[in-house]
Amino acid sequence: RRAPKHTHHDCFNSRLALTVAMTQMSLARAPAACSTRLACSNAAVEARPILRSVKVSPPTAARLPPRAPRCCPSRFRASRLSCVAVDAASSPDAMHRGLQDRNKKSIKWERVMLKVSGEALAGAGGFGLDNDVVQLVAREIAVAVLSGVQVAVVVGGGNFFRGADKEGKGLDRASADYMGMLATVMNCLSLQAALENLSIPNRVQTAIEMKEVAEPYVRRRAIRHLEKGRVVIFGAGTGNPFFTTDTAAALRAAEINAQVVLKATKVDGVYNKDPQKHDDVELLHALTYNQVLEGNLNVMDATAITLCKENSLPVVVFNMFGEGNISRALRGRDVGSIVCANGIQNRSA
Repeated sequence: RRAPKHTHHDCFNSRLALTVAMTQMSLARAPAACSTRLACSNAAVEARPILRSVKVSPPTAARLPPRAPRCCPSRFRASRLSCVAVDAASSPDAMHRGLQDRNKKSIKWERVMLKVSGEALAGAGGFGLDNDVVQLVAREIAVAVLSGVQVAVVVGGGNFFRGADKEGKGLDRASADYMGMLATVMNCLSLQAALENLSIPNRVQTAIEMKEVAEPYVRRRAIRHLEKGRVVIFGAGTGNPFFTTDTAAALRAAEINAQVVLKATKVDGVYNKDPQKHDDVELLHALTYNQVLEGNLNVMDATAITLCKENSLPVVVFNMFGEGNISRALRGRDVGSIVCANGIQNRSA
């Protein structure tokens, strides 16, 4: 026997039943079941041409379900946003930003400039890189970053080459300074690798363009990296000869709107005399810019101190080899000596 033919009404009723069933299933499920909701919407869209081609009676049309919404309900949008937040939290940058927001109440400075002496990175050897010292600096920076501090770093190059010392020995001062800038880049790459081993996101920016190993220095890009919780390491000084890395630290600090310049050295702070030449020395815990300039104290060069004075940037000098000194200084704790406008700066213990 020949099978009975399906009428237009039968086709319409089957599709209508499928649409109603899928709509009921989507409403019964959790809001996160977006695939079911999209299927309901697609089914309703496919049913509309059939409705136009079939003449139905008014009672039947009155029983048709309303058109499925094309946009997600508010509760589904909230669920979707929460899912996006969970996915974003899996990235290292987002994880560090979350930890930073949680710990910001315990810090004094939100954005700091850390100046690390190249000679200090050499350790007891006096030349090259001491891996233990590099790891120490990286760990202390990591503690500060996880506390919510935005950290920028300028590294010296005295452990490899110091341009000022090589002048007149077959090199002019400008060429010697450029060689010193390359030495700072080597230290920057070493510190970058140490931070990456600790899962701390970071970027290296150099004043001399070398795209294969680092980003070129762009002020707005550097600020954006800091806002995202990344450590920014500045290399190659200012990119100009006759300027020290201390001046580069003061200049970059002013450009990125840092709140303080922290100089990590091998001494406990600023003394009234050279501790290597005199025994009756006194550690000065607080002093002014003018005292440093007039007393010719060996804190920074005069250009760097003048830049800090003109931009109201306090300078903290401390011993980087003291246990926890770097992280304490980065978080605004009382460590070393401070140079500021009035010689008085309240710091937490």
